[in-house]
Amino acid sequence: MEKIIDENKQGESLILEAKEGNSRKLFIESYGCQMNFSDSEIVASILANEGFDTTQNLEDADLVLVNTCSIRDKAEQTVRKRLEKYNAVKRINPKMKVGVLGCMAERLKSKFLEEEKIVDLVVGPDAYKDLPNLIAEVDDGRNAVNVILSKEETYGDISPVRLNSNGVTAFVSITRGCDNMCTFCVVPFTRGRERSRDPQSIIEEVNDLWNKGFKEITLLGQNVDSYLWYGGGLKKDFEKASDMQKATAVNFAKLLELCATAQPKMRIRFSTSNPQDMTLDVIETMAKYQNICDYIHLPVQSGSNRILKEMNRQHTREEYFELIDNIRHILPDCAISQDMISGFPTETEEDHQDTLSLMEYVKYEFGFMFAYSERPGTLAERKMEDDIPNDVKKRRLNEIIQLQQKHSLYRTQQHLGKVEEVLIEKESKKSDKHWSGRNTQNTVVVFPKENYKVGDFVNVKINDCTTATLIGEAVGYSDNN
Repeated sequence: MEKIIDENKQGESLILEAKEGNSRKLFIESYGCQMNFSDSEIVASILANEGFDTTQNLEDADLVLVNTCSIRDKAEQTVRKRLEKYNAVKRINPKMKVGVLGCMAERLKSKFLEEEKIVDLVVGPDAYKDLPNLIAEVDDGRNAVNVILSKEETYGDISPVRLNSNGVTAFVSITRGCDNMCTFCVVPFTRGRERSRDPQSIIEEVNDLWNKGFKEITLLGQNVDSYLWYGGGLKKDFEKASDMQKATAVNFAKLLELCATAQPKMRIRFSTSNPQDMTLDVIETMAKYQNICDYIHLPVQSGSNRILKEMNRQHTREEYFELIDNIRHILPDCAISQDMISGFPTETEEDHQDTLSLMEYVKYEFGFMFAYSERPGTLAERKMEDDIPNDVKKRRLNEIIQLQQKHSLYRTQQHLGKVEEVLIEKESKKSDKHWSGRNTQNTVVVFPKENYKVGDFVNVKINDCTTATLIGEAVGYSDNN
């Protein structure tokens, strides 16, 4: 995956405090999107009640689970290489069991057991509550598979453990699935249709996190702007709801407001948005509440109307520009990031230039950029020839990356000389004498430690920058402490 800043941890093993009485060891590794990391916390919570403590030592594990991503072929190949590593350990410890979770499990289902002889259980994203039964089957010497997709929010009643947490930031899942059916994307097939979580359970989780000392949450979903709670069920069935359900329904703008007012000092972020579903009331709610961060991840995928249509993106280039203009008008300081695909089937040089010109218009803070890879089961794989040569894909991708680096530097330079509030999250990777945190625009800021600590809100004067990082000095605590 090509990206300007590395804010998603890849392949991280996760650990929580030991629970008294637990005797088995769980090693769980996560790849892909933030939702997968959030799901791994749910899995660990379920298995903690079944006698499993997590470990960061693979060799000590009784059960190894890898939470997988299927968004691109490279992600799947990474998982298969990890399975080779597990297999080497399993030869030494034959009692160790190995399971595959997540989108790759959902896509391949029982076929995984045939392809990877090491795998003992395969569990899709909606079936984690069945893990105790599946593990019991494996313990009895049988392989186990459950990849049934749900029509309801599956885990709203589970309090996730915060794995390997910094105690400051946390994910809160609010929706699952996606209805948009982009031709390149496997998510509707691996995570099912859109359904939303009861807002009351979300607020309870937010309040609980605040009481435990967390200072920032990220509301998660494949498409958060499609959040719609009317009492349960799929979003597509909303028209069948009663008049009372429709009158009391909670959309994403209202949910944002509920979270912002529930904990006025808790920073709130969200991801991911879809251009066709983001409405003005969401942007206006962001402007109304200071604790909602000025940052939107707004994937566009291409700047060409023709390619957008081939992708089944339900917006045009012009509609995207209108949304950007509205964001800039209502939230002048809002940072915007992108997802972009180069080399989609039939993409011409003119289409590619349209993408570059769109980037010039927006000047994103950072981006996640990929060369197109065909995903089995998608409409693009079934109906379109992957006809762009790899060298052309790579050249176009490099041009996109180079332009994004230029814009990233332009955006970070806009912060020079300003004093900005930063939430300290951890020690800097490059210096044990510096803290690292993020400002409201989601830009990483590093500054000397002095007497501050993780979890503090600090005002920092920005003195220097790179394409991805702001460098400054603390000038005091912010009013948010």
